[in-house]
Amino acid sequence: MDVWLVRHGETEWSATGRHTGRTDVPLLPRGMAEARAAGRWLSRVVPDPALVLTSPLSRAAVTCRLAGFGDRADVCADLVEWDYGEYEGETTERIRAGRPGWTLWADGVPGGESAADVGRRADRVIGRVRGAGGDVVLFSHGHFLRVVAARWVGLPPTGGRLLSLGPGAVCALGWERETPVVSRWNVLVEPPGAPREHSPVA
Repeated sequence: MDVWLVRHGETEWSATGRHTGRTDVPLLPRGMAEARAAGRWLSRVVPDPALVLTSPLSRAAVTCRLAGFGDRADVCADLVEWDYGEYEGETTERIRAGRPGWTLWADGVPGGESAADVGRRADRVIGRVRGAGGDVVLFSHGHFLRVVAARWVGLPPTGGRLLSLGPGAVCALGWERETPVVSRWNVLVEPPGAPREHSPVA
């Protein structure tokens, strides 16, 4: 089995590097085009998944629908993005003006989730995925999917800091014999149009 991870398409906040947790920011037109492009690509490699799950937040759910998987997707609350607490909507630059050297992975966020909290949600998703009996597609968010990948290969949740993930990107988790592996990462299926301008933060 393979587990295909799809980060939602570009939003105004992802394009400007703002941490987008639980705020329901819509896709930009480019984000919609990214979702359709990801769907065309996925239809060739995973035409009949055993399970499709999407975050309830609209930027992921709309990405799922535009990619062509909406009619078979189940909503999974555990797939929501990291809760950034008081740093919701902030950029790393602005946060570091008050907290020099701050990183989400090492320092966390006041009033939000810790990496361990997000890791527990990721573990529940992985448990469900491994019981699916076939290929799985997950539509979710940048930081959360990075934690899923880290946990899949046995790293702590903070291992996600090593895995950059752009809007609209597709990844695959799988197996090498009995060992869980990351088999593809951050595949950017570019739609027609202008070059991407974004920060990969949120």
